[in-house]
Amino acid sequence: MSEPSVANTLRRPRAPRKTASTDPVSPSVDTPEPSSGLDTSYLETLLGYNARRAALAVITVFLRRMEPFGLRPVDFSVLTLIAHNPGVTSRQLCAELDILPPNLVGMIKSLDKRGLIVRRPHPSDRRAQGLHLSAEGKRLQKQAQTTATRLEHDVSHALTPAELETLNTLLRKVYLR
Repeated sequence: MSEPSVANTLRRPRAPRKTASTDPVSPSVDTPEPSSGLDTSYLETLLGYNARRAALAVITVFLRRMEPFGLRPVDFSVLTLIAHNPGVTSRQLCAELDILPPNLVGMIKSLDKRGLIVRRPHPSDRRAQGLHLSAEGKRLQKQAQTTATRLEHDVSHALTPAELETLNTLLRKVYLR
């Protein structure tokens, strides 16, 4: 049976693949993928195709480098939002990350069980709980953020800082509509 794709890895938490390969993107080596001989010229004109291919390249490196922290991309995003917005509510997280509430509930439970977050009564909404990082959560998030910053640099090494800023600006225009 074949290994799951990166996209499937994002959908279902699984043990990481056992491979001898290193990160597919290295800041010192610029090796293009071997050509399959297929004509992809039309697909390469599509934003969705290019965005997906770029995302998969970044996520592959992300999954490998975040493995020691036990974080998937969405876990990292949640921890980072809590770190930068202490007291944020689950409702706010769902809105910002476009996550359905039932999906966030299990994630919050998991982060709580790991001792990474604490829940406190929200100061202005008695029905809500504010989410905060525990001391362990702050330590882990800081290390993971440092790792994420490095991996972003590594995977975008072919772009100048101005090109990277432009790319991020344009992508935000697409998803913020």
